[in-house]
Order: sequence, then structure tokens, then C-alpha cells
Amino acid sequence: MIEIRKLHCRYPDGTVAIKDLDLTIPDGEFLLICGPNGSGKTTLIRHINGLLKPFAGTIHVAGLNVADAEDEVRKRVGMVFQDADSQIIGETVREDVSFGPQNLGLPEVEINQRVEWALNTVALLQLADKPCHLLSGGEKRRLAIAGVLAMRPQVLIFDEPFANLDYSGVRQTLQQIISFHQKGCTVIVTTHDVEKVIAHVSRAAILYGGELKADGPPESIVKDLSKYQIRPPCYSLLGGKPISWLAA
Repeated sequence: MIEIRKLHCRYPDGTVAIKDLDLTIPDGEFLLICGPNGSGKTTLIRHINGLLKPFAGTIHVAGLNVADAEDEVRKRVGMVFQDADSQIIGETVREDVSFGPQNLGLPEVEINQRVEWALNTVALLQLADKPCHLLSGGEKRRLAIAGVLAMRPQVLIFDEPFANLDYSGVRQTLQQIISFHQKGCTVIVTTHDVEKVIAHVSRAAILYGGELKADGPPESIVKDLSKYQIRPPCYSLLGGKPISWLAA
């Protein structure tokens, strides 16, 4: 699904954010990209959906070169940003979710169908006419997800999806992310807080200083987390097995 080769990113001020990174993400994978703040996680995923262009190297999504086909790639790759407010532009919940499908030029009937489906998927249908600014933090995160889902992407990317959420909000968001993967989506989650999601991913990658330091099954990279300033999950510190936040 995604092929990244020799990706290099240097910002105008000279900061090197990504250094000759190679990464392959197969169709249907659930990938965790973890690293401390400033490690390059957000920069990497912004390249995947064409928000940033490589200084050097290439990225292909479903066979498309991202640098040459940003619009087509963005139809296939949906991204939920860390700050949900930055992604919400509609006055009401329904208006916000309608924005993406409307920009695709879809017929009104299909737009309405997509909006109803997306809101129902994230359990916000009953709030369809509520002003967005009156939503809770967890509801705003779910609204941001619904707006992406209405575009029907093949790849879903979540940037620090659990930031600023309480326990209930984390569980709701985690359950939705897992369900998307179970339905066949390729899912990528970036976070420095691996505890909440590592029990569910099929592969994990450690990004540090813009470089890929480790990549493999979660159980193989857990031992390296603290070396790269990432807090290991509690179960690994206690010598136990992975524990889901949905288990309680």
C-alpha cells in the first residue's frame, strides 16, 4: 500500500526532520509509529498524504507517486490531526462532515448517505445538528474521525489520537480505530504514549531524531523503547503480557 524510499526532509531553517528513511506499509496493516516529541512522526505522516513534499526520496501510495498526485492520494489517505479543533470547520456536526464529500463533487444523495454512515459509525448521529463548539473534547475527536471517514479512504492515519482525552474518550477512540482495521483499512497511529494501543497493533516502528531506529513485531521493539526516550508500557516493566485498555 505505502512504499517510502530514502525520504529526506529538511526545513527552510536547516532543521533535518527526516533522514533517508525507508519504510514499507502493506495493505491492511495496523502500524504504530512511536517516538518522543520532535522525533519526526508528524512530519513523516504529512509526507504520506501529500501535505509536505520530500526534499529527497519518494513515497508511493497504491502505486501513485505522492509528489505527482497529491489530490488522488488524499482521496485514499485520510488523516486525523492531533488537534481536532484545527480539523473542524462546519457550524454544526452535519455541516462539518459534509464538507469533504461536497468538495469531491458528489451528488447530494450520496453526500447525505456518507454523512449519515460516518456519524453513525462514530456514534454522533444523535448530535448531527449540534453546534460544533458545544462538543466535548472526545466528541470533537470523533467528529474529526467522521469527517475523514466520509471521504471513504483506504488508509487512516491518526496523529497522537489520545492526546487530551479522558479515560472514557481514550477507550471510545481506541475502539473505533480497532474497528476500522478490522473492516480492512490500513491504519497508522503515531504516538509517544504506546501504552494505550500497543496491545492491538501488528507492527511497531521507533522514530528518533528523524531516523527509523527499530521496526518489527511489538514484542521485539518494547525492549528498545526507553533507549529512545519512550515510556515502555506497564506490562513490560512488570514482566507481564500485553494488556488492552479495553479489557476493563
